Amino acid sequence: MNHATDLLSAGMGDSYRMGFTVGEHSARPMRRILRAFLRHWGLACLAEGAELALTELVANVVRHVPGRVCRVVILRQPDGLRVEVSDACPDPARPARAPADSAEPAEGGRGLLLVEAVTDRWGCLPLPDGKTVWFECDAPATPAT
Repeated sequence: MNHATDLLSAGMGDSYRMGFTVGEHSARPMRRILRAFLRHWGLACLAEGAELALTELVANVVRHVPGRVCRVVILRQPDGLRVEVSDACPDPARPARAPADSAEPAEGGRGLLLVEAVTDRWGCLPLPDGKTVWFECDAPATPAT
């Protein structure tokens, strides 16, 4: 049984951590987990961009990481959300940038351009045994009353 999907009965705190072996269809249940936390935290307004960014990071693990093993961390922050996807591939995550003299888009890294477009910040941290690709989404400011 996958205990990761039984979140409500276990209680939902300010973070979620789970290791996965991912495949082509893994993004959908991960989006559901993320959406459940965002609703619980009152951050459902961040779901669209955060779900797209998480989908892209999981797709990168499926495409580029031997064994397709990753660790996903979802963190509630004072000003929003942080999501981290760690894997054992040491190659840094870089968005596609076509050469200035080329009309053709770069082959890889287009998903990271989407992550860049739908999040407030993202980055890649090297680890001794791989890397962590992360993104943050800020909650909209609430008007003062």
